[in-house]
Amino acid sequence: MPEPPLILITNDDGLLSPGLHAAAEAVADLGDLLLAAPVTQQTAMSRAFVRDADAGVIERVEMDVAGRPVPGYAVSGSPVMAVTHAVLELASRPISLCISGINYGENIGGTIGVSGTIGAALEADAYGIPGIAVAITAQVSEWRAVDWTAARHFTRLLARQVLGEGMPDGVSVLNLNVPRSATTQTELRKTTQSRQPYYVRRRPARARPLDEPYQFAVDVVVDTERLERGTDIHAVVCDQVASVTPLTWRMTADTDWEPPKAPRG
Repeated sequence: MPEPPLILITNDDGLLSPGLHAAAEAVADLGDLLLAAPVTQQTAMSRAFVRDADAGVIERVEMDVAGRPVPGYAVSGSPVMAVTHAVLELASRPISLCISGINYGENIGGTIGVSGTIGAALEADAYGIPGIAVAITAQVSEWRAVDWTAARHFTRLLARQVLGEGMPDGVSVLNLNVPRSATTQTELRKTTQSRQPYYVRRRPARARPLDEPYQFAVDVVVDTERLERGTDIHAVVCDQVASVTPLTWRMTADTDWEPPKAPRG
């Protein structure tokens, strides 16, 4: 009999995140699981490779998923480093699917490129592995109160489809965002990425000493009058439905633009 597919579960919130455990539970019976994620919170790391003194140190942790032991690996480094270590040295055979999440905080709009959750899924795609990035509209501080039922449901739906049919042509990652209010009966809508940034960094309120550490405050901003229908922000924020956006690694613009010609003579 053929071996069951090997499914990599990762995230940017850390190996012990309840969201990662929820993702693993969602697909526990669809294949063998490999859990590899950063040892600490690594949000907004995009596709960064860090060079800290302990980068690449890995701790094996035996984890329980749906009543069975599953190997977990806490990687000192970023989300893409966790994926890279999983692919190149932790997996015993080729990985069939990577699920990145379930992330605290939605990844929608024009600033999703900063997301460590999406970065990890794109890194899997770089190795030819289909990726699903999953997020829920809840914050880390709310972890005790989060109901993962709907997010697990939609994660499983997409995972079964990708494992059975493969990734759609030209698609690198399926970016799934689930409202916290969603149920298993909520609509799952195919969307496009909005051009609105969604997460907007705020100017400092006053002049500050530039030689001291500083973190910009982040606001969620939606211009509803200009918001494009059919987009991820419109689905999640305005209509409160689950959004899945097919993403690609391709950053080349479709344009007729030409650079200036070199002068003659």
